[in-house]
Amino acid sequence: MTSLARWCLRRRLVVIGMWLAVLAGTTVAATLAGSAYSDDYRLPDTESGRATALLERDFPARTTAGDDIIVWHTVRGTVRDPAVKQRMTATLREVAALPGVTTVGSPYKADGGGAVSPDGRTAYAPLSFDGDPDAGQVRKVVDTARAPAEDGDGNGLDVALGGSSIGVTEGSDGHLSEIVGIAVAAVVLFVVFGSLAASLLPIATALVGVGTAAMGTVLLSHVMTVAGFAPMLGTLIGLGVGIDYALFIVTRHRKGLRQGLPVPVAAERAVATTGRAVVFAGGTVCVALLGMLVLGLDFLVGVALAASLTVVLTVAASVTLLPALLGLIGHRALGRRERRRLAHEGPRPEPPTGLAARWSAFVERHPKALGAVAGAVMLVLALPTLSLHLGTSDQGTDPAASTTRQAYDMIGRGFGPGVNGPLLLVAELDGAADRLAFNELPDRLRTTDGVASVGRAQLNGGGSTGVLTVVPATSPQSRATSDLVERLRSDVLPAAERGTGLSVHVGGPTAGYDDFARVILGKLPLFVGTVVGLGCLLLLLAFRSIGIPLKAAAMNIVAVAASFGLIVAIFQWGWGSELLGLGRAGPIEPFLPVVMISVLFGLSMDYQVFLVSRMYEEWLATRDNRRAVRVGLAETSRVINSAAIIMISVFLAFVLSGDRVIAMFGIGLAAAVALDAFVLRTLLVPALMHLLGGANWWLPRCLERWLPRISIEPPEEPEPAEPRELVRA
Repeated sequence: MTSLARWCLRRRLVVIGMWLAVLAGTTVAATLAGSAYSDDYRLPDTESGRATALLERDFPARTTAGDDIIVWHTVRGTVRDPAVKQRMTATLREVAALPGVTTVGSPYKADGGGAVSPDGRTAYAPLSFDGDPDAGQVRKVVDTARAPAEDGDGNGLDVALGGSSIGVTEGSDGHLSEIVGIAVAAVVLFVVFGSLAASLLPIATALVGVGTAAMGTVLLSHVMTVAGFAPMLGTLIGLGVGIDYALFIVTRHRKGLRQGLPVPVAAERAVATTGRAVVFAGGTVCVALLGMLVLGLDFLVGVALAASLTVVLTVAASVTLLPALLGLIGHRALGRRERRRLAHEGPRPEPPTGLAARWSAFVERHPKALGAVAGAVMLVLALPTLSLHLGTSDQGTDPAASTTRQAYDMIGRGFGPGVNGPLLLVAELDGAADRLAFNELPDRLRTTDGVASVGRAQLNGGGSTGVLTVVPATSPQSRATSDLVERLRSDVLPAAERGTGLSVHVGGPTAGYDDFARVILGKLPLFVGTVVGLGCLLLLLAFRSIGIPLKAAAMNIVAVAASFGLIVAIFQWGWGSELLGLGRAGPIEPFLPVVMISVLFGLSMDYQVFLVSRMYEEWLATRDNRRAVRVGLAETSRVINSAAIIMISVFLAFVLSGDRVIAMFGIGLAAAVALDAFVLRTLLVPALMHLLGGANWWLPRCLERWLPRISIEPPEEPEPAEPRELVRA
């Protein structure tokens, strides 16, 4: 690492130019290629996957048709009143003539290209776009369709639009969250460093690394399945860890400058010591993220690789671009007052003082009581996790002011909540007997609890495949709908198939999400075991102790459980979700636990490494556990807390993205980092280490002989004999 830092310092302009060239090259390539993201959660080996495959083969119109609709509701009278009919018929014609629109149905046509609710007060018309319309075309459609409700001449008419294409108009500015997060991080860095130049370096380093990774993710989407939320998730993680990693290195560099070291020597030592810890910490994050590969799900492979690419590039920027920038700004890494004091008074020892030292001594005196309080807090926050419900999160959870949520609610009130997510029953039919049995199936299903209505059985042209539309009595997000799917599969359909050759598959969005969640939960123990095991192995090699890895694993699990408790309370129970602009309560996305566990385990390992590595260094020097824990906590808590505040700010800023999934990640990660930094690492972990004493560092002799020796942060070299470089004020 020293040689790398020295090379980057001597050729700093070349290094800076290379990074900017790579960023520009990937940006040009990504712009020319465009993105090819996919949110296809389908699993071929599940029942819903087999149903979808049959639909694509024999009913392609059902799978290619869009889900966009125009919905209107009359406050007075019915949708068939002449004034309403005339106004909406004209509006539908206007929408059909807009660019990008291919067809628009109408409930007023004889062919039934739409529907009217039983009470006659709500109607909808299907809407189809030509391919993937741009946001401007969709916005024009929304404005045109909603004009009757907004001009005050619609006879008490409410109009809203829903569907996946319409949803693109509901998000906020895609870069607002990044701007807010970076601005808050800049303020925190300036307060910590007192130097504008030093506070800008971590942000510049993170932006270059994250920007390059974001463009790389766009290119990656052309060679594998990458989820639509992967770029923003990568940006969220990359900005957080990138700024923090650079913060740690700049902090060590500034320490060297205050000790009177020349700029090149201070930067080299910062990279050789803290830079090694950054590489190790980034490696643990990547190991945790790549743990998703053991699940064998294509949808998550792209997410894991995209996020890992972001972490790798931010780490690379921290140990190459950052030292080059440090050499460029010279002593301006220190504030003006610090430079003046150093020039006049020379270097002075910096023993840990202030709040950090007092807190460390306080924890040393009261480890049992403080450990019990911290444990109780984490347990209470983790309790909601027991009611975690994985399932469909659709436009019914959008903010109340959005047109998609209004359309969803209108359909639910007018036609029943299940219309927003019908189940599709698909079966292959072999002969007349199977076709007869399938045609009799609707009568059996209509008497099933939880079924609101059943459509007419439809067969393909050759009569080899049939499809039935079943409308549940409850919404797609309800547990009752998931229970209905399970009841159909385990009881109702097997009874109907008995004595026939039928094999009916239950598909549709709710069934697909349920299958995805079932596969995830089934593989979760293997995934968690892999991530925890690899993390423990890395810590075992680094600290040569059995206790340190086991405590780290336990603390990581506690942090994950507590953060999920907050996610359940806010997003599933709806505690404050509408007030925060996050929409209505609903189930948690099936893939969220896996991605969150990966990220949280990696980030938790970061703070564990930076805290315990200093304790371990003191333990090796003194063999005094109490002193090692006290000194390690006192010397690292300030920088860890500063890094945590930055990461929390960046993560919370992504709540402004307008995307429910990203908001879940943002709040969950921010909560986990806050609890990890301010409860676990500064309270519970040191309290437990005081209670365990020398057992913290115990390692069986057999492992002592066989384990290879690695060093995260080697001891600093003695200061050079040459005179201290003069510092300009």
